[in-house]
Amino acid sequence: DDVLAAADQAGIDRFVAGGVSMGAAIALRLACRHPKRVAALVMVRPAWTFAAAPPNMQPIAEVAELILEHGPDKARTIFAQTATATRLYHEAPDNLSSLLGYFDRPDAKAFAQVLANIAADGPGVSQHEVAALAIPALFVGNAMDAVHPLSSAYTLAATMPNAVFAEVTPKARDSKQHFSELHTEITTFLQSHSKVRSLIPS
Repeated sequence: DDVLAAADQAGIDRFVAGGVSMGAAIALRLACRHPKRVAALVMVRPAWTFAAAPPNMQPIAEVAELILEHGPDKARTIFAQTATATRLYHEAPDNLSSLLGYFDRPDAKAFAQVLANIAADGPGVSQHEVAALAIPALFVGNAMDAVHPLSSAYTLAATMPNAVFAEVTPKARDSKQHFSELHTEITTFLQSHSKVRSLIPS
């Protein structure tokens, strides 16, 4: 609703909707619910495909539960000793860094409930609805990301008939290269659909 309100205020009827992680889920839901308004999709590191509370959201749920139960300081100490933290340290250090940042927020305890709600939620769209979207779409993913699995981007791209899938360098390996490749992929996609005005929520 907020995205549509912003588009209406800007006088934009149809636009490219996109986002990263939860922003990608919002964009996908927007396209399914209001297909006449969305001309194309840009989906970067989607965390969800079709189901709510997928297993890759579990680290976020775990952090939220610890903060709500113990407060941020004690929760951080407990989390650092968990199997989840150890696994992410070796497999997805960028995810671990993001999760640790949640403990340091000044509103950590209040925000923890938001995190819990996000981890338990989903885009509220079915595979059938996504497959019916005939608009152009770009799905971008990368390896070394436990919260935003590469498989999610690939699965969604394979579901839509006019979708393009792109894999970029993981942020955890080379952040500068990651954003350079991401910029190139998005720019190329948008230029190929240059007649469409874009509005990309993050």
